Amino acid sequence: MKTNFIEGFTIKLAMNENTSHVRNMLKQIALWMKIRDINQWGFLLEGGDDKEIEQAISNQETYIVLKENEIIATFTLLSKQSEWDRHIWGDDQSSKNLYLHRLAIIPTYMKKGIGRRILEWIENNHSKQKYLKLDCVADNVKLNTFYKNNRFELVGIKDGHSKYQLRLNEDHE
Repeated sequence: MKTNFIEGFTIKLAMNENTSHVRNMLKQIALWMKIRDINQWGFLLEGGDDKEIEQAISNQETYIVLKENEIIATFTLLSKQSEWDRHIWGDDQSSKNLYLHRLAIIPTYMKKGIGRRILEWIENNHSKQKYLKLDCVADNVKLNTFYKNNRFELVGIKDGHSKYQLRLNEDHE
C-alpha cells in the first residue's frame, strides 16, 4: 500500500496514541464549520462519535495524513457497515463496499487538493471493493459539489443526507 501520496505528505493508519489528537482535530473542524454556518458534524462538539472514533482507530480503520510530523487530515474506511450506514443505505451483507467516514482536513490545508488526492489514494489502494460509499448533509452545497466533482454519483437522499458512491472496481457484478 503506497503511503506517500503527494510529495511531502504521508498516509498511514492511525495508532491508539493518535486517538486524542484525531478526536480533537475533528472537534476543531466541527467548530470551524459551525462558526461558518456549515451544517455538518455539530454532534461531534457534544462528544457524539467519541467512542466510534476511538473504536475505529483501535480497529485499524482510521487513517491520518501527515505533513512532516503534523497530522493535517484524517478519514475512516469501514469494510462493514456501521449502524448509521445501515440506517442510510439499508442492510448490506456483502464485503464488496467500503464506507467512508469523517474525511477531514485542517483549514490551513483546505483548498489545496488534499481531499481529491485522498480520494484518489483510496481508489488506488482499495480497488478490490466494488464501491466507495459515503453520506453527507444534503444542504451542505460545497461538500456535495466536492463529491460530484470527484466522480461520485448521487444515488439518493435519506433523512437529509445525500448518498454518494464511486465505483472502484468494474469486475464486481
